[in-house]
Amino acid sequence: MVLKAFFPTCCASADSGLLVGRWVPEQSSAVVLAVVHFPFIPLQVKELLAQVHQAGRVGLAVLGTWCHRRRGAEESLGQFLEGLGTIFSHEPWLQLCREPGSKLWSCKATRRQVPPHPGAPYEDQVMLVFYDQRKVLLSQLHPPAALPDRQAGDAAPSAGGLAAVFDTVARSEALFRSDRFDDGPVRLSHWQSEGVEASILAELAKRASGPVCVLLACLLSLVSAVSACRKANVLVSVLLDVALGLALLSWLRGKDRIGPLAEALVPVADHVAEELQHLLQWLMGAPAGLKMNRALDQVLGRFFLYHLHLWISYIHLMSPFIERILWHVGLSACLGLTVALSILSDIIALLTFHIYCFYVYGARLYCLKICGLSSLWRLFRGKKWNVLRQRVDSCSYDLDQLFIGTLLFTILVFLLPTTALYYLVFTLLRLLVVAVQGLMHLLVDLINSLPLYSLGLRLCRPYRLAAGVKFRVLEHEAGRPLRLLMQEEEHGLGKGLRTRSFSETVPLACARAGRLLGDSLGAGGVGPRATSQGEVRC
Repeated sequence: MVLKAFFPTCCASADSGLLVGRWVPEQSSAVVLAVVHFPFIPLQVKELLAQVHQAGRVGLAVLGTWCHRRRGAEESLGQFLEGLGTIFSHEPWLQLCREPGSKLWSCKATRRQVPPHPGAPYEDQVMLVFYDQRKVLLSQLHPPAALPDRQAGDAAPSAGGLAAVFDTVARSEALFRSDRFDDGPVRLSHWQSEGVEASILAELAKRASGPVCVLLACLLSLVSAVSACRKANVLVSVLLDVALGLALLSWLRGKDRIGPLAEALVPVADHVAEELQHLLQWLMGAPAGLKMNRALDQVLGRFFLYHLHLWISYIHLMSPFIERILWHVGLSACLGLTVALSILSDIIALLTFHIYCFYVYGARLYCLKICGLSSLWRLFRGKKWNVLRQRVDSCSYDLDQLFIGTLLFTILVFLLPTTALYYLVFTLLRLLVVAVQGLMHLLVDLINSLPLYSLGLRLCRPYRLAAGVKFRVLEHEAGRPLRLLMQEEEHGLGKGLRTRSFSETVPLACARAGRLLGDSLGAGGVGPRATSQGEVRC
């Protein structure tokens, strides 16, 4: 029988001791969570496992022994570790050993009971699968809704495969709260103890910052709870929006900048109106040396100058209320920077309403002339537009109709350059205003839709955006146990920054991993079907 032992990479250099973890019988797998170091009292170890069982509702047990032979004097330690199997009875009993001065490992799984089938061996083959305990715990990769608390002989689980491994590590968080610097009776090696400071002063400083750590833990738990319902990006965007709005409000009210802005707005409006007046006077002459129709040019120029004069009068009439309007706009920044930018965009639309009117007048006049020229051009070709059938039909015209159509076509053709010039100038001015408003709306959309939370996870904790797992072959030699490394496959920024659901990834990963690992061991030592780099993705 082939057993899979999931071993944390942080315990590869730990001292000799006991292997603590959970046995998954339907997968024939052992999930190692920590290594218990000497000296210890068996009763205290059992009490610790009972506490973890009560906190995480997952049954843990002593799965076997771990022997790290660093010196030749530790040869007798292996016999002592083998004798611990009588105190902590578990079937099968794992014996993992790392050879001194090399990367070679020896793995055994012995059974004390009589094999169920005659001729069956008392020892099972063991496959080592290394995993990063910290990433598996913090990534929360596909946790099942409920994992039954059971050991060998209990009911079948609701979710199998790699989900049992991920959820076992996640539910055993109570086991990782202690490290080798604590004064507890049981000393463990796990992912927490790998990076603990070796300084007593650093340890005291860490303990003194307890309230700050509790506050940060509450905030992180709140963000994690919100991220569970996939609204963390929206929450972070709203918080950033409000923070930027408050910063803008404090800047405006810091040195009373609203008053100078209101006083400078009217002169700016007068300057813009004066420039528009110079532009219209330039168009009423010979712009760029073009020969314009003088009568139409004078009519259009005076028409737009009259509207510009009305606009200047309107601005001066509203000047006493501009400061109060700007004050309310600044006060709206408390609701967020996007609210203030939206109101500012509306104010720009009101301040440039005369340009919009100029553009509409020029566009309507240009459109009427183009439509007239199109109709008269069909008249010359003996065609007409059928309104009922929405198509162009043939038609015969008499001489009077052709004569009047020729006169109108000639008049419209000669008047078209003047109209087109006004339409072009006012279209460019309208595009300038639309571009400024478009930049504001683009900034609003960027603040509202930028996935800041996902980007932060991608930079700080990319394993929280894991897309699945992959297995990399570390060692596969004849007479040696097959050693694999389980790694989380991270999402890229171009892949949508989305975590797959449990129902999408876990069954596929379990099926592929189980088939590949089972076929590799059932084929009598032939390696797994891997990629050119020795990786198997699930």
